Amino acid sequence: MTILEKAKQWLIEPFDDETKASVAHLIEKDKATLEDSFYTNLEFGTGGMRGVLGPGTNRINKYTLGRSTQGLANYLNATYKNQPISVVIAYDCRHQSDTLAQVVAEVLSANEIRVFLFSALRTTPELSFAVRHLNAQAGIVLTASHNPPEYNGYKVYSSDGGQIVPPEDAEIISSIEKVSYTDIRFEPKESLIKLIDKDVDEAFFKESVATGGFGAAGKDQFSIVFTPLHGTAITAVPAVLEKAGYKNVHIVAEQAEPNGDFPTVKSPNPEETEALTLAMKLAESVGADMVIGTDPDSDRLGIAVRNNNGELELLNGNQTMIVMTEYLLRTGAKKGFKGNEFIASTIVSTPMMRKLSEAYNVELKVSLTGFKWIGKMIKDHTDQTFIGGGEESYGYLVGDFVRDKDAVTSSLLAAEIGSQLKSEGSSFYDLLTDCYLKYGFYKERLISMTKKGKQGAEEIRQMMVDFQAYPPKEIAGESLAFIENYANGILTVLATGEKRPINLPSSNVIIYETANGTRVAARPSGTEPKIKFYISTSAPLKNANQRAEVNQFLERKIDQIIDQLSLR
Repeated sequence: MTILEKAKQWLIEPFDDETKASVAHLIEKDKATLEDSFYTNLEFGTGGMRGVLGPGTNRINKYTLGRSTQGLANYLNATYKNQPISVVIAYDCRHQSDTLAQVVAEVLSANEIRVFLFSALRTTPELSFAVRHLNAQAGIVLTASHNPPEYNGYKVYSSDGGQIVPPEDAEIISSIEKVSYTDIRFEPKESLIKLIDKDVDEAFFKESVATGGFGAAGKDQFSIVFTPLHGTAITAVPAVLEKAGYKNVHIVAEQAEPNGDFPTVKSPNPEETEALTLAMKLAESVGADMVIGTDPDSDRLGIAVRNNNGELELLNGNQTMIVMTEYLLRTGAKKGFKGNEFIASTIVSTPMMRKLSEAYNVELKVSLTGFKWIGKMIKDHTDQTFIGGGEESYGYLVGDFVRDKDAVTSSLLAAEIGSQLKSEGSSFYDLLTDCYLKYGFYKERLISMTKKGKQGAEEIRQMMVDFQAYPPKEIAGESLAFIENYANGILTVLATGEKRPINLPSSNVIIYETANGTRVAARPSGTEPKIKFYISTSAPLKNANQRAEVNQFLERKIDQIIDQLSLR
């Protein structure tokens, strides 16, 4: 079927008049957008969908979400036969999130499924918590995380509060693929839709404080600047910090109001330095000890802390993860471990997590990229205690009352660490330096290349083919020792040609590793039209005074790798 033929199907029933008019306009006036809107179907991947808002099969709209929801409803009704079924729905600040959430609720209710719908926008971690709190069979959140304003998305959670994982994800996808647009039941049964808000909020806040709080000293003298970057965290982070005893919390007023246009930033992503510009400015004016910024659905956090010169310094996701995990392990070791604890990270995050694991004799579980896999670890290992863990992309989870990355509880944990250490004459920054002295100075950098549309998708595919087919013999003067191909599940030892199995699900990731431990990973993004390259290298740090010097050495080494592999 041609693109034009696919588009013309949207000019008749069951599509509404507004959709028909929009598609007719594309056919007449905008062939480029028409092609991008219909050249493929927006796939429900292994966690959900994310895409540009608009009419078409490759867009987020009431019909593509309605189709996925109808398929999910069919799956739930077939799985839980003759049992009451409920689904929790939350949504963020993005354009149409509230109306699309209502559509999703209506489709579920039309299929005899009870819906707990948040009355206003809420964070993704609260949705994860609410699924188990309300004993629901599934959860849905309408969010596109930190994507640009024109995006929205749809993530599905299982009964354990974690994102859907194998084999359930494939079963839901199969159910969705059997649904045509004419099968969608849009006529709601209002009696099955219940609005939820304060009761669930209070339960979530209580658990967040209990899990992320450690009774830190010095809270009256610890000053925090917080920005939700126009997102949902304004509904949770200030309340949790207040309940934990923090009174010196300064909120960036220009970014406190939820707004899907994200008018004060180029990207609502705490990974981007620019996004925290206003927060850093406010922090300097009030003399804050720490800056915390969260993304629109509040599952990622970025942190800035004072360095030894008294200057605010932005930390990356790996650095924050190391400090948080070290503090949790240090605190746990004082109380005594039972021997069944574990921490978690991902294949593209810092190898430094392995050093922490070895030092405290606590198991490290390493997953594919994506926090759903860490949630699955918790689900699959109920005989073990999850301490904490994260990924380089600014996601962290402490404890297991939430089963996805949680910037709400992690913001509190960061504040607790900073406050306690300041009261002891140390700092968050000093603890990171201590880790470098103890485990080695690890330095990472992410290179992200945007390739939009049909042509961009082909370019990304070819780049991955080339990365696999033409590995270098050395990287930055270090002999290449291993190639890890997660697509076919094989690690190749280059010196001997030995093939070792990788015991993880298949994923489109290739990793080069040298004999000295320098790593370069390549993977297409699962949520954006991007290909990402993750570079990690390390060097010993003999004393704290060498930190700047070693940092510069590793920065130059990463620059050399980028030039060698043409990643600019």
